[in-house]
Amino acid sequence: MTRSAWILSPFILLCALAQAQPGSAERKVYKWTDKSGEVHYGDHVPPEYASEERHVMNARGVEVDRIEKQKTPEQQTIADQKARDEIAQRDRDRNLLNTYVSVQEIERLRDQRLSLVSGQISVTSAFLETLQTRQKKLQTTSMNFRPYNQKPGAPPMPDQIAEDLVRTGNDIRAQQQNLRQKRKEEATLRSSFASDIERFKQLKSVH
Repeated sequence: MTRSAWILSPFILLCALAQAQPGSAERKVYKWTDKSGEVHYGDHVPPEYASEERHVMNARGVEVDRIEKQKTPEQQTIADQKARDEIAQRDRDRNLLNTYVSVQEIERLRDQRLSLVSGQISVTSAFLETLQTRQKKLQTTSMNFRPYNQKPGAPPMPDQIAEDLVRTGNDIRAQQQNLRQKRKEEATLRSSFASDIERFKQLKSVH
């Protein structure tokens, strides 16, 4: 049978398949396309096309199901991640609608959270300035002692001053890291709330 006959007369073929044995009205007929693009119908799919997309037809030629082409591991990974993302988005949407009743309510919570983080940034910044001032005084004092003072007869640096210099330097680095984290937290909060507000508007059709 030519390719055109397969395409133009699927109903005749389906009827023949359906009448092949008693009770065939309940049988399934498969439709698939081979590598050359030719469409085939049959009561089973050849093994070499078992992983390809195929359609399930009833005896009247009506499609009742479609089996998608088997995905590669990479495609399956992408599809799985997409499904997880869609579930996560639905959960976020549900939480938004269950938590807030208006954009103004989200904005009030945003301002409260940002105010708290801003206060923490101010306190950390002030403490960091105090530490840096202390470090400068210690560095000035250390210039009177060896090894910074190379003049003959200069006394060695007292252990207490050396310890204070090390401890103050460590405290400064710790507070600088803390300050970076707080500023990052502030930026993340702004971005997160902006996204929530925009999504809430979409869900509520608010402009």
